[in-house]
Parts: sequence; structure tokens; C-alpha cells
Amino acid sequence: MSEEKKQEATTEEATVATPAPEVKEAATESTDAPAAETTSTDAPATDPKVESKDSPGEGAKTAQPGRSSGARPGGNQRNPRRPRRAGRRTERPRQEFEQKIVSIRRVTRVMAGGRRFSFSVSMVIGDKKGRVGVGVGKAGDTQLAIEKSIRNAKKNMITVVMNKDSHIPHDVHVKYASSEVMMMPAPGRGLVAGSSVRTVLEHAGVKDVTAKIFSRSKNKLNNAKAAIEALKQLKA
Repeated sequence: MSEEKKQEATTEEATVATPAPEVKEAATESTDAPAAETTSTDAPATDPKVESKDSPGEGAKTAQPGRSSGARPGGNQRNPRRPRRAGRRTERPRQEFEQKIVSIRRVTRVMAGGRRFSFSVSMVIGDKKGRVGVGVGKAGDTQLAIEKSIRNAKKNMITVVMNKDSHIPHDVHVKYASSEVMMMPAPGRGLVAGSSVRTVLEHAGVKDVTAKIFSRSKNKLNNAKAAIEALKQLKA
């Protein structure tokens, strides 16, 4: 009886022990299956769009802290603003005479084919050291008329007689065309004049003068020429 029990026990152990490897294999298979899935989910994406967004390219520049990119406010990074070179800009040479336009008019001529327009410019120039002149220039273009008036004023330039304090020596009264002008020295009062007479006296460099226009003429060219004739009559 003891031998039969032993045989039955061994057979039961064999029957119980034989399915164990199958269970282990199933368990290993069940445990290995999700591992493959996890590896597939953990693998990096090969989509170029995702790669371009998440990972910077090889040629992309990374901004370093403490350094400015040097880009303009408009966003143009190709031509950054460079500092200006010192001493590159030179000052313009000062002109010999100061210029001021007294009057500029548009003149119309009626011809057989229609109207022709031109410009007449009256100019006063002077160095504010005793030399002054008045000129007139006419041309179809304004700039050309100004250049002609400057050349004409240089031809008609005069030298004003003044003392060391830039004062005129005596009173003078002149009538030119329809303009009548009187000048008199007035120490301490400054330059008291109007219309184009003041422009002529300023460019001549005369100080402390009182000028009066007796005529009712509004022609600035005639008033300026009357002032020139008055300055011509000054004697030391």
C-alpha cells in the first residue's frame, strides 16, 4: 500500500509540475507583448514638421543671453545699422554774399500762338561789411532767374560809406521813380526801417539808422533801388 501511495503522489506531482512551464511561457509572452508596444510608442517621431518645430535645425542660430541680435526694429537682419564714421561729413563752405529775394513775379506775354510765361526775380545780396547790391533776373525757370539776378546784383554792387561803428555819417533824402526814401543816423535806436529798405540796410551792415518811405509805392524793387541811391549819396 505504501508503494501505491508513493506512485500516486509522484504521478500527481508530475501532473502538477508539467503545466508550470506553459504558464511561465504564457506569462513571459504576456509581459513581453506590451514591451514591444511601449518601444513603438517611445520611438521618436520621424515627421519632418514635428522635427522642425520641436528641434532646431543645424543652421538655426540660438540667441545667447547678454547679446543683442543687432536687428533693426523693422526686422531686417541682413543689413544691421552701422555706427557712423566720425569726421566723414564736411561743412559746406560759407558763401561770399548773403542773399535774399525781395520779390518774385510771374510775367505773362500774349503771343499769336497763346500766352508765354516767365519769372522775374529781384534779389538783394551783401556781405554785411559795407558792400550791397540789387539785381533783377528774368527767365522761364525760377532757378535760372535767381542765378541771373545774383549775377546782375554783383555787377551793380556798391560800397557804403560808414564810420567805425557802422553808422552812416549824415542824413540823406532820395527820390527814385515813384519811391521816396529818407535815412538819418540814430545812435542807440537800432535799425528802424521797413519794406525792402530794411533788407538793403541789413545786408549792407548798417546799424543804428532810421529810414522813412514817404511815397505810397508798394513796389519793393523800386524801394530797394531808392535805398541803394540813398546810400550812394553818402560822403565821408
